[in-house]
Amino acid sequence: MENNFYKIANRNNNLGTETAFTVLAKANKLALEGKSIINLGIGQPDFTTPEHIVEAGIKALKDGHHGYTQSTGMPELREAVSNDIHKRHKVNISPDNILIVPGGKVIIFFSAMLLGEKNKEILYPNPGFPIYESAINYSGANAIPYRLSESKGFSFSANDILNKINDKTSLVIINSPANPTGGVVPKVELEILAKGLEKFPDVVLMSDEIYDQFCFGENTFTSMLTFPEIRNRLIILNGWSKTYAMTGWRLGYGIFPKKLYGIAEKLAVNIHSCVNASAQFAALEALQGPQDCVLEMNNTFKRRAGMMQNRLNKIEGFSCQEPNGAFYCFPNITGTKKTSTEVQNKLLDEIGVATVAGPSFGQYGEGFLRLSCANSDEAIEEAIARIRNIF
Repeated sequence: MENNFYKIANRNNNLGTETAFTVLAKANKLALEGKSIINLGIGQPDFTTPEHIVEAGIKALKDGHHGYTQSTGMPELREAVSNDIHKRHKVNISPDNILIVPGGKVIIFFSAMLLGEKNKEILYPNPGFPIYESAINYSGANAIPYRLSESKGFSFSANDILNKINDKTSLVIINSPANPTGGVVPKVELEILAKGLEKFPDVVLMSDEIYDQFCFGENTFTSMLTFPEIRNRLIILNGWSKTYAMTGWRLGYGIFPKKLYGIAEKLAVNIHSCVNASAQFAALEALQGPQDCVLEMNNTFKRRAGMMQNRLNKIEGFSCQEPNGAFYCFPNITGTKKTSTEVQNKLLDEIGVATVAGPSFGQYGEGFLRLSCANSDEAIEEAIARIRNIF
């Protein structure tokens, strides 16, 4: 007989989830039952990891790299990350501020654990990646959303964020290019935010830049690393999952200011010890090897996003802005007179097209739907044709 007398800690009730994985599981189940499924729901590149990166991981295994590495990551990989940052952003970051982790989500949770607690507030984008709110709630802090509005191209207003900061605010989270909206924050708003934060020296900023190399609109990407005035209280989240199509390798990194780095390292020791050794050698090759694959993916996602946006705007009840980055379209579907979840379920159940309802990314996502451009041209064409046939 199952023992139901033990009690689970209350904080676990605060954990959220990612609806994208729930939709994926349902889509896979329907596919196994013989239904024709086109998946525009999951947020991962449809490319395979480039061959030279795969070979580096295999070579590492054959060369006997089977043991623990440093909890902070291999020194040569942290050095390579530092060099890559300098090459792309002309900023000098010490390898001693770089922490290699098993996936970008780790940096979200570490940031929340470091700075969130009861009676603290953490600001986060809405609609935004759902793990932000989940991690904040788990930390015990109050999750305070700021709105990414369609009228601003799904950017944020720096003044809106600054006006929400008070003496309880410990952390502000930003994300550009953004999941789920495809929005890219203009440099001028980042400048206003960096300048405005000078009035709040106790507030830390965490910038999620995981999609930084998939940016193709009029607003070019600007890293928060380029603002030296906030460097001593800036956390950067980045990694290899999106840029190099390495989602399954589970590799990310965080850049932490000196004051936070030692505690973040202790969290790493306690939680995961270190990152898979062979994966780190693959990551090293990704940064130091040919970069043609990155340009190819960026150009492909740009083309697909334009194609998807154009076709979505021909569907009655849909209105879609041009995404400026990442690989998502986030159309307004209020014209269908249905809720986002109703549209999501209708598309999957009736025509086998997997998408993710806007409220999965927060309360301000109602009226929107996320569609991933990370599928073939043919699949996107067929999916949009199916959608058009039922609206």
